[in-house]
Amino acid sequence: MADNSKAEDTASDSVDAAKNASDKKEKLADQVMQNPQVLAALQERLDNTALTPSSYIETLPKAVKRRIDALKQLQVKCAHIEAKFYEEVHDLERKYAALYQPLFDKRREFINGEAEPTDAESEWHSENEEEEKLAGDLKNAVVIEEKAEAEETNVKGIPDFWFTIFRNVDMLSELVQEYDEPILKHLQDIKVKFSEPGQPMSFSLEFHFGPNDYFSNTVLTKTYKMKSEPDKTDPFSFEGPEIVDCEGCTIDWKKGKNVTVKTIKKKQKHKGRGTVRTITKQVPNDSFFNFFNPIKVSGDGESLDEDSEFTLAADFEIGHFFRERIVPRAVLYFTGEAIEDDDNVCMPISILFISHHVSRSCPSYFSD
Repeated sequence: MADNSKAEDTASDSVDAAKNASDKKEKLADQVMQNPQVLAALQERLDNTALTPSSYIETLPKAVKRRIDALKQLQVKCAHIEAKFYEEVHDLERKYAALYQPLFDKRREFINGEAEPTDAESEWHSENEEEEKLAGDLKNAVVIEEKAEAEETNVKGIPDFWFTIFRNVDMLSELVQEYDEPILKHLQDIKVKFSEPGQPMSFSLEFHFGPNDYFSNTVLTKTYKMKSEPDKTDPFSFEGPEIVDCEGCTIDWKKGKNVTVKTIKKKQKHKGRGTVRTITKQVPNDSFFNFFNPIKVSGDGESLDEDSEFTLAADFEIGHFFRERIVPRAVLYFTGEAIEDDDNVCMPISILFISHHVSRSCPSYFSD
């Protein structure tokens, strides 16, 4: 009997303790709820929750949700029509590239001294013509002397035309090392080629070089592959062609002339004998010509690390800058006029929609 009484007392004490703890929690909760700051924070959270689109959609009747699903089906169909639009834009680019090419061929001839412009072809009226005439009159004696010297040296074409563009454009000059410069002085032309009808969407850059002491290639190529179709798993993200990969080419460097690698010497100690020997090793070297050996996008869907994403995004932007700005407007980048205007000029539609896709996959480099 004594044991039963003791057990009952223990159970009673436990119930009382639990009740006291519950009372304390309720009292604390009442005090918290009477705090104006706490109430304001809770109300703000409730308001934000109520204003989110997803929470609003969840409150709609089933029949309305069904109609929304139908709208999404229509949106997917719109995305596929939009994809066709961009395919036709690519076809138009190809068509007009053929119309531009004879003018670019003549540009190449003038640059490389293969032909001389006629008086009519070289006539150009500058906006500052009066000021230039006055300045020319003041320096007439110097001009005559320089002209005589130029005739004696027999300057051919426009020396260092493309190399000067590389120096003028910050995006390119940052890639060029001092040892790249003598090679780029042999650059004679840059062309853009679009994929043929029926082929996967892409464009290629062709860098044409004259004979030089560095490599035997006459043309170095870089191809950018694109797709223009909605993703089956995320069709609403489609906003135009997206670069999916790029390919460079093999440069046939002449012996000892490869500027993309450098040779280093390293001392190595033999573990057993303790002797020290010097070994030579080739390691990667910064160079513009690494542009022709780009990072490969993994085909198995594996994501790139942050540094690789940055490098790939920069590569895509440089490729499009060549395509959209440098090649079509080369003379203005040579004179510097295009550089002064770039901040105030709208980007062409093609570079806008492709840059947007690069920015979504590599946000560390691009901004919309």
